[in-house]
Amino acid sequence: MLRIHFTSDDLARVRFAEEPDPMWELNISLHRLQRRDASVLFGPWRRQVAPRLPGTTRLLAALSPARGYTCDFLTPQAGQGLAAQVEALRSTPRRRLRAELDVFRRMHPDVRLPSWTAELATGSAHLLGRLAETAHAYFDAGLRPYWYTIQEAVRHDVMLRVRHLAHGGWAAVLDTLHVSAHWHYPVLSLDFPVEQDLCLEGRGLLLQPSFFCRYGPTVLFDPSLDPVLVYPIEHRPGWERPGHGPAARRSLTALLGRARALLLEAAADGTFTTTELARHTGLTPSNASRHLTALREAALISSRRHRNTTLHTATTLGTALLDGCRPALPA
Repeated sequence: MLRIHFTSDDLARVRFAEEPDPMWELNISLHRLQRRDASVLFGPWRRQVAPRLPGTTRLLAALSPARGYTCDFLTPQAGQGLAAQVEALRSTPRRRLRAELDVFRRMHPDVRLPSWTAELATGSAHLLGRLAETAHAYFDAGLRPYWYTIQEAVRHDVMLRVRHLAHGGWAAVLDTLHVSAHWHYPVLSLDFPVEQDLCLEGRGLLLQPSFFCRYGPTVLFDPSLDPVLVYPIEHRPGWERPGHGPAARRSLTALLGRARALLLEAAADGTFTTTELARHTGLTPSNASRHLTALREAALISSRRHRNTTLHTATTLGTALLDGCRPALPA
């Protein structure tokens, strides 16, 4: 069981990460590769990427095994962006390397670390450089071709949770982060492989949606690091196929214009208010309302009043148009 202890100050500092974290996705996707689980969702992706992954992936896998503790320095807290995170990994202090490798040995008593990790513990710039280069190469081969889809899924999850927050407060968000989540102020409890307590102590909490996280949330092991809760999101089978990326967006944009294409795609994922769709697409509410009117007149979305708001969703015709702008799969 994982227990996260809040204060009133922490609740005021809870926030969402609006984008996927490259190094978290890298490490958790590596777990999916090693465990070979969730075949419906990730089996096709594994078959596509396995032949093109760099041979040095084994260096990362040694420190990020399929189950149990993964060295925290592999998910550096350097803000969004792969380049900044890779550079932070490259400059990991020797004291941290030594401490986390010691934790790894304690947490995995039956796992024998490769001999090169002894040199890594001394702060070897050469080995840190190889790890950083491997992380970049792995991302390019295994994640970059799918990054648009990963981004869209994470953004959609955040939009839904912001809606929960608006309607039910933080209790509605924290109670629904995972099927095992139980919120009873001041503690959020979640299923976890080990007994662990995380005391936020006024630092707040970053809620990080993860595309490759599947079974349960995870956190950093070191309690002195900025608190982050990585949790799984939902996505559809077939996400790895063509037609879910920039090419599909370009064809839809050419047909409708950028703003209306964004609104139609967002409205296809559920029923949302004008304000929610504006926030998700980066439009002002007035512009969103104007474009939604045009989409409604074209029978691509339907709108209905609910109390003092208007709710929008894509029609059957709108959904068919979205599907038609995606290239057919090869026979």
